[in-house]
Amino acid sequence: MGRPRGFDEVAVVQAAAELFGSRTYDGISIDELVTHLGVHRNSLYKTFGSKRGLYMAALRWSLDHKIAPLVDHIRDARALTEVSPEVLNAPSVRPALDLLLLAAVERAPVDAEVADLLAQVFTGFDQAAEAAIRSNSSHEPQTHLAFAVTAALLGLHLRARSGAAEASVKQARTALVDQLTPQA
Repeated sequence: MGRPRGFDEVAVVQAAAELFGSRTYDGISIDELVTHLGVHRNSLYKTFGSKRGLYMAALRWSLDHKIAPLVDHIRDARALTEVSPEVLNAPSVRPALDLLLLAAVERAPVDAEVADLLAQVFTGFDQAAEAAIRSNSSHEPQTHLAFAVTAALLGLHLRARSGAAEASVKQARTALVDQLTPQA
């Protein structure tokens, strides 16, 4: 009979998601993971199989527990104006969006499983944006506009991450929503 696991797997996955969202996958060594997560190297390998196994667990957790509720919030809005900027910029969501964007530019081009996961997430974002747009306009499909809105919202997050002033990002987000809202 093996020893019981001496760490909280969910807490380790959450901490790994934040770490992977702060730096590139290749920029984080196993030694850094072990130190940052407080997990013995053998335990890490036994539980997750590899650095990639931990990364995939962290990415899935982040997508399921942080990004999916954000997508649901957008989908449930009766209009884009109801998509709260505070939700898009919440401290609990920012690391998940960081991980999403890093995964998109770094891992998806070289890892088909990551690319497939992100394709599903981006499709969910697009469908949620389309639902919010449709509720405030004609019933015609707004697929291309929704794609552009998703790209713009994620791009604004990227701009904020790269040092743009928070006020500028907020004003740009408001301007985007205002342009998509029919005038009464």
